[in-house]
Formats: sequence, C-alpha cells, structure tokens
Amino acid sequence: MADQECGTICIMSAVEILRVVHFDNLKTVLAVNAYRGDATTVSMPLRAIIADALQLGSSGLLLAHNHPSGDPTPSRDDILATHQLIRVAEALGIKMHDHIVSGAGRSVSFRAAGLL
Repeated sequence: MADQECGTICIMSAVEILRVVHFDNLKTVLAVNAYRGDATTVSMPLRAIIADALQLGSSGLLLAHNHPSGDPTPSRDDILATHQLIRVAEALGIKMHDHIVSGAGRSVSFRAAGLL
C-alpha cells in the first residue's frame, strides 16, 4: 500500500521506502507513489506499479529507495526486482528511466552503474 506520509525520498529513514515517479511522454511528473518496507527490505509491488502506470497513462518510471544501513549498493534482490519490472513495463511501452538507491548521503544510479 502506498505510504502517504513522506513526500520526498526518505534518505534518513529507519525503514526502506520505495518511491515510484510516473512520467508522461513529455517527462512531466504525473504522480509519485510511496511504499513502506521495514529496516532491511521493501517489496516492489509490480501489479500495483503497473496498474497505476496504466491508469495514469505513464510512459516512463523512475524508482528510488533508501537503504537504512547506509550502504547504497543495490542488493541482488533490488536488481532482480527492477529487471522484472523493466520487462513488464517495456512490454507495455513504459520506459524505466532509472532506479536510484540512497544511503548515508550517497546514492547509486542503476543507469550510471550499467544495471539498466
């Protein structure tokens, strides 16, 4: 379920929070949804993300989440879940712009790291 209480990427949170930014074809932000996890994980609700994208008419997505541990290195699960979302989204004509992981004031871009 979307977390309505945090309006920006929560870098200094005790729990992982996934943000999904939906864009139209002009890269205008249509919506930002948030999903709260726990101290070590946050699920990537593929069905909800895709349903929202279809309802909003999104042509692009940007993901961002934090690692409360402070290490922004994407985990194996982060990479696998992101690639699964990419496969589904691209089949529907929705582009994944990036997935950014933040922690302790640092961040890792999947695109810059060659993970997209």
